[in-house]
Amino acid sequence: MVRTRPAWAGKNYLLLTGATVIANLGSSGALIATAFAVLAAGGSATDVGLVAAARTIPLVLFLLIGGAVADRLPRHRVMVAANALSCVSQGLFALLVLAGEPRLWQMALLAALGGTGQAFFAPASEGMVLASVTGEQAGRAFAVFRMGMNGANIGGTALGGALVAAVGPGWVLAIDSAAFALAGALRAFLDVGGVPARAPGGGVLHDLRDGWREVASRRWLWAVVVQFSIVNAVVAAAEAVYGPLVAEQHLGGPGPWGLALAAFGAGTVGGALLMTRVRPHRLLLTGALCVFPLALPSAALAVPLPAGGLTAVMFGTGIAVEVFAVTWMTALHQEIPEEKFSRVSSYDWLGSLAVVPLATALAGPVQDLVGRTAALWGCSALIALLTAAVLCVPEVRRLTRRTKPEPAAGGAASRAAGATESHTAEAE
Repeated sequence: MVRTRPAWAGKNYLLLTGATVIANLGSSGALIATAFAVLAAGGSATDVGLVAAARTIPLVLFLLIGGAVADRLPRHRVMVAANALSCVSQGLFALLVLAGEPRLWQMALLAALGGTGQAFFAPASEGMVLASVTGEQAGRAFAVFRMGMNGANIGGTALGGALVAAVGPGWVLAIDSAAFALAGALRAFLDVGGVPARAPGGGVLHDLRDGWREVASRRWLWAVVVQFSIVNAVVAAAEAVYGPLVAEQHLGGPGPWGLALAAFGAGTVGGALLMTRVRPHRLLLTGALCVFPLALPSAALAVPLPAGGLTAVMFGTGIAVEVFAVTWMTALHQEIPEEKFSRVSSYDWLGSLAVVPLATALAGPVQDLVGRTAALWGCSALIALLTAAVLCVPEVRRLTRRTKPEPAAGGAASRAAGATESHTAEAE
């Protein structure tokens, strides 16, 4: 009998991967459409930033609550409900844009609803792809999943930009709404019959404290979360603020900068492909070493390197980032009890996002104070120093892959049933 897919790629895994590819194709294009919808309505660059912030603020505010809810209710139902909310918010956004001139407060409100949906979706989905396969194949399965996710992001961005130019942002937002509806429908068919029942908790605040104890009791976990709260912030400042300015003044405009960003995306696909073949024994040591290259794009912009050199640096950085992402999620899946996974994931997400708005807001004043070149070298230095500090944590260096993982203390006997996604999860 000819096998058309790997033995470990069961129904849940295929449903989750397919839903994520569909949702990311729509969401990547919608990010472009949202910005152009604001501009088409007469908004300024500041207005574009306000609508983006309106999505980010509820995402940060509700992440911890979303994690607690996902550990109390069936996770696939939380995911479907969050997809439904995103479908409705994007559908209304599309109608407003297609009907005429939407007001800024209306666009900000709908963006906030989408951010709220993502705050509940992300912790519920985190690690569920890993839970849908056996422990021995978890790393490979997650790498293939991320390869599809990153490919969808690249394709969705390119297709979304073309469609915005061809038919306008309203129709792209409508496509995103339809993509959320289809993704939610696929997730509704997940087989969760083997998921063990959870004992009633002591309330949301109790669950949040319990999740915090899980994070604080693992030095390797909170060390990496703290590291990335700063790393993500300075990377966002460099790419969102300094990168376009350097490209405009030294590289020939937005074309070369867009090519460099596309090369980063292609690198993440290459990194995921690499991780389908490579199974490092020391998970966090390998992942932490792959964070050092994140310092290179800021350094390349500080020099600045020619467009070709910057593109090559971004491609290599994308590969390294993806290696970290796969090893990180594999370590979480191996070490965190299943019934507490969403709460821990919500703290991980919060650490990754909380400082980003502040960093992007301060990027301009810091440039005015010390100069852009010094600010970019400072970004590189912070990334390198924080990564070196994390490597000083013994648990980071020593945590190893278990060939046949035992359930984490207090965890369920089986993680093979269930369904979901990833941190670096969908851009929903």
